[in-house]
Amino acid sequence: MLFRKKIERSCAYCVYGTKLDEDTILCSKKGMKTVADKCRKFKYDPLKRVPPKAKALDFSKYDDQDFSL
Repeated sequence: MLFRKKIERSCAYCVYGTKLDEDTILCSKKGMKTVADKCRKFKYDPLKRVPPKAKALDFSKYDDQDFSL
């Protein structure tokens, strides 16, 4: 969930962090950090969090008769 109350801390989705590349975050409070780092200044920014992709639906178990009226 993107907006749950108890979010695990990570510099990857902190207000103070800016992503430089896949593994490096530039924090305005603490300097250079990795994605897995966390600190007491953490403040959650829900717009930085990328949700996982939805699974593709499997329609192979249906035939044409299921889709006709």
